[in-house]
Amino acid sequence: MTTARLASVAHHRSCFVLAVLLLPGALRAFLPALIGRSALAMGGLALLLAVQDSTGSYTQAGFATAAFGIANVIAAPWRARAVDRFGQRTALTTMASSQAAAFIVLALTTATDGVAAIWFSVLSTVVGLTSPPLGAAMRMVWASLTTAGEQRTKAFSIDAICEDLLYVAGPVIVTAVIVATSPSIGLWVTATAVFLGTAGMTSSASSRALRGTGGRGARGDRPLRQPSFVRVLMVLLGVGCVLGVAEIAAPAVAAQHDAVAASGWLLAAFSGGSALGGFIYGQLNLKVGAGRRLFGLCVSMGLAAVVASQLDTLGLFAAGIALVGLFLTPSLITGYLIADAIVPETSQTEASTWINTSLNLGAALASAAAGIIIDRSGAWFALLLVGMIALVLASAVPFKQLRKLESRGDRTPDRCEQG
Repeated sequence: MTTARLASVAHHRSCFVLAVLLLPGALRAFLPALIGRSALAMGGLALLLAVQDSTGSYTQAGFATAAFGIANVIAAPWRARAVDRFGQRTALTTMASSQAAAFIVLALTTATDGVAAIWFSVLSTVVGLTSPPLGAAMRMVWASLTTAGEQRTKAFSIDAICEDLLYVAGPVIVTAVIVATSPSIGLWVTATAVFLGTAGMTSSASSRALRGTGGRGARGDRPLRQPSFVRVLMVLLGVGCVLGVAEIAAPAVAAQHDAVAASGWLLAAFSGGSALGGFIYGQLNLKVGAGRRLFGLCVSMGLAAVVASQLDTLGLFAAGIALVGLFLTPSLITGYLIADAIVPETSQTEASTWINTSLNLGAALASAAAGIIIDRSGAWFALLLVGMIALVLASAVPFKQLRKLESRGDRTPDRCEQG
């Protein structure tokens, strides 16, 4: 391909990305949604540091952080179901107002002496229970603004990349705020972000248009009642397992090489690989169906984990862990696309949330097991084992159901498995 041709293709791709962002109503919803979503990226660290500063105990801070995380995961599907039923403006605004209030009460509590430690965990639980599903809601806005196929894939890719960047920048920002002021101020900043960001998003025309079903959706429309969707969640559980082990194995490998300071760089390589993968995926106009894409991505991630487990030097391991990360965001995007295709519109916010819940559950389970395996057999074995698990779970991709869906004509061909 000539240089001029390459330049033309690059220009076309960049224009396409810009065209997605400049769709009527897109930025008006997307930018405030990012501000609101930054609260989740900042909240965990702000909560941990504020409770630790108040109690002087990392144990109490750990309990509070765990209460926040567990409550957030457990309540996620029900919060998403409320958004599908009552509409984005009503449900998200109620949740964001409640979470902002809980953050503020927690901030006041951490700044007060003599508070019983149990209250920190109670308030952290409320913070987790009321977290608005802004990521899933924004993907529903993207779905309403874009056409199925390449345009929607690019929109979901842009969304996923920006979310990755939030989790890089969020902790840095809230740490800087806390260092300059106090830990309780970090909680105030987080409360402000979730409230103003959500209010900005839900006041946009594209979000207001998603009014919800009002309870009209049938029970059979629920995502978990779709057999093919449950199998997609099984595949993404394997992807989450790789994520969880990678985040534990990277510091372990750095310590093994007497280079603890390299832990951050190894994790950055993993995150950078994930963001790069999302960017590349968004630029491709793949003709193969989403089911086959998910299978290929999960298999590739499993194989990359196996390869990384065999790399001895720190430099090679960094490249290997970046390769593992390369398939993370594309797998997540493909999961969203399949959910968009196979789950009825009345339950799509819930479906998108289940995609994230499956990934996070896999990561949590794998993280818990990874420490034990690494202590006994080394990081290489943990990566090898989780790579094999991902390969096995990739076989759960519901090729047959997706082909039937296409043959009935219920969805457009590029939104489901082809052939």
